[in-house]
Amino acid sequence: MERHRKLYGRRLDYEERKRKKEARLPKDRARKARKLRGIKAKLFNKERRNEKIQIKKKIQAHEEKKVKKQEEKVEDGALPHYLLDRGIQSSAKVLSNMIKQKRKEKAGKWDVPIPKVRAQSDAEVFKVLKTGKTKRKAWKRMVTKVTFVGENFTRKPPKFERFIR
Repeated sequence: MERHRKLYGRRLDYEERKRKKEARLPKDRARKARKLRGIKAKLFNKERRNEKIQIKKKIQAHEEKKVKKQEEKVEDGALPHYLLDRGIQSSAKVLSNMIKQKRKEKAGKWDVPIPKVRAQSDAEVFKVLKTGKTKRKAWKRMVTKVTFVGENFTRKPPKFERFIR
């Protein structure tokens, strides 16, 4: 397809059609939002929500950058240009840090005593073992990381054990 396009070019009205299609896109999405039912509607709405969240985050990041550039400079002593923003923190950054800190404190109420221990994902800890004659069954897991086991732990027979240590 690429080669064909290079050799013969595109249709003469390609750009116009593309522009019109993009202009119709919001109408089409709005119609979908109205008409979809059931699981398709749920998936569609979830996708749109995620897009909106991403856009809001982008806007917020841009606003934070703007605030940082508009901060006042200290006049007490001459500082080199590369050291100017090292000591000064913009108010937006301070506010966001305070909010983050408060969130951490709230979460800390219900924390376990050792917050430094990072939770490991299943993909990190377990390796999937294929079993059966045709190696199609994948319910068995092998532990690949060091794990802690309770004092009253007893091993099941390997045939029935899902997690192999």
